[in-house]
Amino acid sequence: MKSNPSDSQPTQEEQNTPQPEETPEQTAEALDKETKEDNVPEEQSASAAQAAELEELRKQVEEHQQRFLRAQADFDNFRRRSRQEKEDFAKYASAKVIEQLLPIVDNFERALTSSKETKDFEALLKGLEMTARQLEQVLKNEGLQAMETVGQPFNPDFHQAIMQVESEEHGEGIVVEEVQKGYVLKDKVLRPAMVKVSM
Repeated sequence: MKSNPSDSQPTQEEQNTPQPEETPEQTAEALDKETKEDNVPEEQSASAAQAAELEELRKQVEEHQQRFLRAQADFDNFRRRSRQEKEDFAKYASAKVIEQLLPIVDNFERALTSSKETKDFEALLKGLEMTARQLEQVLKNEGLQAMETVGQPFNPDFHQAIMQVESEEHGEGIVVEEVQKGYVLKDKVLRPAMVKVSM
């Protein structure tokens, strides 16, 4: 069936009929609608970008938190290890000195055993002198030194006066006799010397 050309073409009457004009409100509403429709993809795109950025920030926060927890655990382990090492050091600090003293102990025991068997007290005396020198050397190697006191001015940081005596040889306040040796360990007084001081 052929379509009539007059069906698709507006009639003369329709062409002459005035079309209703859009009011300004209708025009503004139409524009607003178009703008909103145009903005919908942009808003969705911005929202998706924000969501992705938020997810990335969450991942970073979680990663930093894990790093912090690992660092804290490492520090706790280090502190525990340091405390244990310090305790072990304090416990076995004397091991080195004791190890050096063991041969001296051996020499003392040998000297005593030998003197009991031979009754040779002169040999015993020589053995004890040698052992005493060996002991003195070990202590010196560790930084221990005996104080020189006799003839020195009295110093309360190094000397402990147990008596004042008259002396024609020394002036006032001079150490005239050492009753017990004093010792310095490196730069620290380990034991003050017990002395008699002139008055």
